Amino acid sequence: MNRAAVTSLVVFVLLVAVGWYLTNLQSSQENPPNTPAPVPTGSPDLAALRIAPEGKMAGYSRDRFPHWASQGNSCDTREIVLQKQGVDVKQDKDCKAVSGTWNSAYDGVVIKEAGEVDIDHTVPLAEAWRSGADKWTDDERKAFANDLGGIQLLAVTAKSNRSKGDQDPAKWKPPIAAYGCTYAQHWISVKIAYKLTVDQAEHDALAGLLKTC
Repeated sequence: MNRAAVTSLVVFVLLVAVGWYLTNLQSSQENPPNTPAPVPTGSPDLAALRIAPEGKMAGYSRDRFPHWASQGNSCDTREIVLQKQGVDVKQDKDCKAVSGTWNSAYDGVVIKEAGEVDIDHTVPLAEAWRSGADKWTDDERKAFANDLGGIQLLAVTAKSNRSKGDQDPAKWKPPIAAYGCTYAQHWISVKIAYKLTVDQAEHDALAGLLKTC
């Protein structure tokens, strides 16, 4: 092989090597090693909610949501929640909780008297009414009010429950900020399960809470 051919081959190899180096350098700058992928701040479930103006309260009554229904063996919905969500819960022959402790997720208070525990609906009954439950049958509303799936009914302090009232996350959030993510996820899950709508302010508040996850 003559000198000109050797020189051409060397130049070609050098050009290939330089090209490979520059390509990998750019890639490493764009995707540095050991750099975690960005954590998504939203939830795909949030996008599944239909945004609509909040409905009216005309015709609403808590009696339209028959709650604390009988669950058999002398137990009603409230007593089942107390049993499931408490620690060392003891019940009498009528299924009433007579002792135990309950941790209120909203405000972190430990409750030691069953009578001081409120059972909160994550999505309040009146909020459900304004979001589409006004068109349900009473049996459908009864199922909603007694949902024992684990995220719609929560044993909490009377103070936190009554502070919340029937407000959505645009107007009320749990006093413990660390619970905000879970609260938003549960709220979204309930509304999706029951095909309830959200208004724009509610949607935006949920998006903000999801950013804390």
